[in-house]
Amino acid sequence: MPYLIALDEGTTSARTVLYNERGERLAMESRPIASVYPQPGWVEQDPMRIWSAQMESARAVLDRTGISASALAGIGVTNQRETAIVWDRATGEPVYPAIVWQCRRTAQACAELAASHGDRITARTGLVVDPYFSASKIHWILENVPSARERARAGDLLFGTVDAWLIWKLTDGAVHATDPSNASRTMLFNIETGDWDDELLSLFDVPRSMLPRVLPSSSFIAYAAGGHLGAAVPVTGIAGDQQAALFGQACFRPGLSKNTYGTGCFCLLHTGGTRPISRNRMLATRAAEVDGAQFAMEGSVFTAGAAVQWLRDRMGLIAHASESEAIASAVSGNAGVYMVPAFAGLGAPHWDPSARGTITGITAGVTSAHIVRATLESIAYQTREIIEAMESDSGERVTELRVDGGASANNFLMQFQAGILGARIVRPADIETTALGAAYLAGLAAGVWKSTGELESFWRAGRVFEPAMSQDERERLWEGWNTAVRKCRA
Repeated sequence: MPYLIALDEGTTSARTVLYNERGERLAMESRPIASVYPQPGWVEQDPMRIWSAQMESARAVLDRTGISASALAGIGVTNQRETAIVWDRATGEPVYPAIVWQCRRTAQACAELAASHGDRITARTGLVVDPYFSASKIHWILENVPSARERARAGDLLFGTVDAWLIWKLTDGAVHATDPSNASRTMLFNIETGDWDDELLSLFDVPRSMLPRVLPSSSFIAYAAGGHLGAAVPVTGIAGDQQAALFGQACFRPGLSKNTYGTGCFCLLHTGGTRPISRNRMLATRAAEVDGAQFAMEGSVFTAGAAVQWLRDRMGLIAHASESEAIASAVSGNAGVYMVPAFAGLGAPHWDPSARGTITGITAGVTSAHIVRATLESIAYQTREIIEAMESDSGERVTELRVDGGASANNFLMQFQAGILGARIVRPADIETTALGAAYLAGLAAGVWKSTGELESFWRAGRVFEPAMSQDERERLWEGWNTAVRKCRA
């Protein structure tokens, strides 16, 4: 029986998931990844911890199940996107901590660049100019780490998003590669030509020699060196986490969409072989590639599940994230309280790096339960902002949204999402669709499955949430949210 593992390196943890040939999850192990905040708005991680946590979880899955690495048909890699790592080609040592996708240190530089080159960058990349993406992070490292600029020009430094870093480590430095879904998040990749863009490389002063090869998302990449897992295993799948989730949700055809509720919140609409054009500041991005270029429209919320983590770790209002569902359900409404979790600015459709988190509507009658409820509701409001922008761009009404990610397990949030959106919410039987998508991509290239049609038959709905909110209530709450957002941005 062939097995597959997905290495799922996220913002807060590195997980490894084991699957069989029917796409069934057999085991999962996770190890934490810590972020540090050296200055307000700055977010960093240790690249070596990213690597060690990923290997710890992978070995733990194999040890717990007794599955030998030699029984693995392939490895799929999926990852937090946009996070930038620069390391020494010869030694493998990072020259600086990983600058995480949430980091806003380059906000001023991006604002200046947007004013002078914004339209040209968007035309080539499908992205808006924002610190979220990798290019300004790479530029910052080369400008601020002593001798980094000279070493890069000499060909001594490499850049990678987390997938490229993990593959480089898995192959003991033999292969430096990524895929179109990750490359399209760097702001250095031309999504029309499918290659690194020389004009953008010049604009950000990033030498082409630093960049990985771009290979199809489902293809033979390399063999992982035998010393890491106990046998040489082929790496046959790569995709950024959100594109992997789109694939894992079996959204293989144009018009299908999904929303992932993780640290952030990310909604993708598959557009097939056609690049989407947005009038509402949605992003055009490359979807996971099996046979030819595929595109998606994307809306990105920077702070979703991370706001619940903030309630737990910073405010002490909950002991565990799972408690938030019962606490929010214990009060009959939000008592006029709105929480806008703009801890790292606002993403789509606002793209406002200067916005800051705000809680409005507090009176003497407000309790901690109302704050918890308002925090969960904020995730649903931000999702509605994105869905409405996508509907406006596509001219199509979203009547059903497939959901996944850790926070999608929260029944209060999913029911409120259905209500405030006025659409059916469908949660699959397996909400770990990011890892599942990576395994699907790996299995297709490894010959475990022959086509996406075979994978489509594996998808199962776990629970459906129908909208139960009146139109009057929906619009009253929505008006309150928009008022809170205006205050947040002021």
